[in-house]
Amino acid sequence: MRNLPLLIATCTLLTGCGLAGAALAQPKPPPLGMEPMPPGGKPPPLGAAVVAGPALGPADAAAAGGGGGGTKPPPLPPGSGPFGGSRAVSSGTGFVVAPGRLLTNHHVANHCTEMRVRTAAGAELTARVQATDERRDLALLTVQGDPGPVLSFRAGPEVRRGEGVVTYGFPLAGLLSSGPTLTTGEVSALGGMRDNQSQFQISAPVQPGNSGGPLLDLSGNVMGVVVSKLNAQRIAQSTGDIPQNVNFAVKGAEALDFLRANGVQPRMAPTGMMARSAAEVGEVAHPSTVFLRCMR
Repeated sequence: MRNLPLLIATCTLLTGCGLAGAALAQPKPPPLGMEPMPPGGKPPPLGAAVVAGPALGPADAAAAGGGGGGTKPPPLPPGSGPFGGSRAVSSGTGFVVAPGRLLTNHHVANHCTEMRVRTAAGAELTARVQATDERRDLALLTVQGDPGPVLSFRAGPEVRRGEGVVTYGFPLAGLLSSGPTLTTGEVSALGGMRDNQSQFQISAPVQPGNSGGPLLDLSGNVMGVVVSKLNAQRIAQSTGDIPQNVNFAVKGAEALDFLRANGVQPRMAPTGMMARSAAEVGEVAHPSTVFLRCMR
């Protein structure tokens, strides 16, 4: 049996990669965030973690190993004005964790000369990377301007398997809606790939571009950060079975530790808040969730 890479990242590359089942660049690139296989070499072992990069690990890869032909959707327009001659090369999602501060994934912001932020109000702002944590796959951005209201983190109780969750973000930029997308699901497991205890496994669908978006509980509080998804095509090639709804998020406790270590005091929600509908949770997340473009 061939050993094949297992995870793909969730930030969307806007150039040089394909979109699964809709737009695929030729020739097909390796899974995002992974070094190309040397000539005559063997692929990395099954389940090998994807190296952090423009699009890390399992959730945001622009559909690495995707489907058939078609034309690639046009990239977002090159940067102009304060961005000079730089252009957008990838995209992801972020959310407001303090006045003028955004949280996203390390692989969304890595190697970017500048980050461009589009707020829910339609404002175009610039941001710089203040701090990153490659192990957790988190990045803290400082924004010039007002990105929106601060989201509250869940203070308790402990997350349980089967809890309902909501994701909010900007998947498949240039292909799907230009606005944010909401998905729902449950916490499937309290550990991630290879029993990674810094992540949850979730069933809520995520796509390229969801990376860095908030994972919310049904009270509208942040309980994690969307990070990756299982590479279903690779697993099917290896096992003959297609896994379904296997996605991952960095745990809220990890995000809180990262923020506090970098001088941000997160807003904590009171315990015992009433449950809301998914639509109401989306209304909480909407003004605080931003579309990010990596400029180079």
